[in-house]
Amino acid sequence: MSIARRLASLAFLALGSLITLGGQPAWATGTAAGTAPVGTQAKTAERADTSTALFPAGWPFPADRTPAAGSRGMVVSADTLASAAGLAVLREGGNAIDAAVAVHFALAVVYPQAGNLGGGGFMVVRTADGREATLDFRERAPLAAGRDMYVDEDGKAGSASRTGHLAAGVPGSVAGMAKAHRRFGRLAWDRLLEPARRLAAEGFPVSERLHDALTAQLERFSHFPATAAIFLPDGRPPSRGAVLRQPDLARSLEAISDSGPHAFYRGWIADSVVAEMERGGGLISKRDLEEYRAIWRGPIVIQYAGRRLISMGPPSGGGVVLGEMLGMLERFDLRGLEYRSADEIHLMTEAMRRAYADRNRHLGDPDFVSVPIDRLLSPAYLDSLGKTIDPERATPSEPDVAVAPESAQTTHYSVLDSAGNAVAVTTTINGSFGSAAVVRGAGFLLNNEMDDFTTRPGEPNMYGLVQGESNSIAPGKRMLSAMTPTIVVAPDGRTELVTGTPGGPTITTSVLQVVVAQLDHGLGAQQAVNAPRVHHQHLPDLLRYERGGLEPSVIEELERRGHRIEERAGFSGDVQSIYVSPDGVRYGAADPRGGGAALGY
Repeated sequence: MSIARRLASLAFLALGSLITLGGQPAWATGTAAGTAPVGTQAKTAERADTSTALFPAGWPFPADRTPAAGSRGMVVSADTLASAAGLAVLREGGNAIDAAVAVHFALAVVYPQAGNLGGGGFMVVRTADGREATLDFRERAPLAAGRDMYVDEDGKAGSASRTGHLAAGVPGSVAGMAKAHRRFGRLAWDRLLEPARRLAAEGFPVSERLHDALTAQLERFSHFPATAAIFLPDGRPPSRGAVLRQPDLARSLEAISDSGPHAFYRGWIADSVVAEMERGGGLISKRDLEEYRAIWRGPIVIQYAGRRLISMGPPSGGGVVLGEMLGMLERFDLRGLEYRSADEIHLMTEAMRRAYADRNRHLGDPDFVSVPIDRLLSPAYLDSLGKTIDPERATPSEPDVAVAPESAQTTHYSVLDSAGNAVAVTTTINGSFGSAAVVRGAGFLLNNEMDDFTTRPGEPNMYGLVQGESNSIAPGKRMLSAMTPTIVVAPDGRTELVTGTPGGPTITTSVLQVVVAQLDHGLGAQQAVNAPRVHHQHLPDLLRYERGGLEPSVIEELERRGHRIEERAGFSGDVQSIYVSPDGVRYGAADPRGGGAALGY
């Protein structure tokens, strides 16, 4: 073990005392890690009325819940242990990019539903000196992939794009984290992977959330011996509170720690991936791995409510769709409308409908298709779209195609350090636990991102969405995504909001509603995250809302205006946000829909 790793190991051993107050995790006590109780500070951030009347009666997530607060750094992710790993890096002098790397690899261990070595994603960075960068580490189709590879002799698309080795695209996560660290990182690479390696080697207690997620995969995992060996010991998921150890994953993390991305894309891990492909009939080759590159792309920049929003461009559709929706909505006086009223939701729905129609028609991998970003986000075009919105009547969606999103088991994390460097990352292996196939000997799950392509034009994908030609399969192509990691810059130049979410097709509309709640209606960070959400994606022509999320009178009025409305089962997304107040206090808001944690100091 290197000296750096030994020092990192000692730092990680101290993590428990770092994040606990009175023997409990800090997030569970209502205080931010390393700070005094947040009551007074939180009320500064929660600018709107905190009465529960702000949300519909019976809505389960209160409007008066306070966020975590810290004067220096903040990490918000879908898992407490991952947030703690990032916070330890910040306390040690690492910057936001360092902490993001630590969080990412920790999530690969403790949140296998979506955290990953075998997937990909997108990162948005804004440095303390105002530099902006967006990183595409999305998966690619293997070079042996073909347009109709999932179509059978009867012309139907089966399940091979969803489960098993053929569903996997070439992973980008390790390359993406290494590329971000090389450009912006401060601490040693092996220090940043040490928390994840220790969590994999020594284990962690299985949460109720993980136990339930594994239980739901019982039948699927049983077809893959390497997967079952890890997640179904004795043929069933580990019980709640049992320690889950992943020695093969720890070995992979140690190799990546020692040798960087070379170990993953050219070393023994690459050999293991190729052997797994041969074993299960997949397509990823040694050449696919050797040629994979994460790419710095130009950010999508959106002007709204006097702010500058930085989001992700294609092959993520998130930034373009968010920009279109906000561009249309800025032509209306949302601030003058009652929050979550029929008037507000109607305008939002009509903007969603139009933006998603454009996404369906035009967006794809910019290395393969021409994406008219400038035209779609031009003031003239958005003005023309906005003028087609009737404030009193819904516009029926015209028949068209809809592109595929990743699943709700995507995950997002947000980081802000003491200097003001900010990072927003959304990452995924697509469906819950990806393809369900673990790389034997390497211990990580492979993605099932190939289902995000048009597996067959006109054929619904795993989320019931019918897709078009811009997102058809081609060798080396990156599949279109809904991921929308976003950073908002205040008029005074400070980073004001760092946010994002999983949620498949609801990703971009969830980010939209968080932004509007804070910038137009003055809700605080936690209120905006806790608030009920709605979603429309052009096709099907259906306005969906979270269970109990709309008042009956609002539903009745929306139906009168011509909307077809459906209450969805469960909830939308798992937003992880950081809001920075004018006095510099960082407020972290973890979504109560999930089991995440906001930790600051």
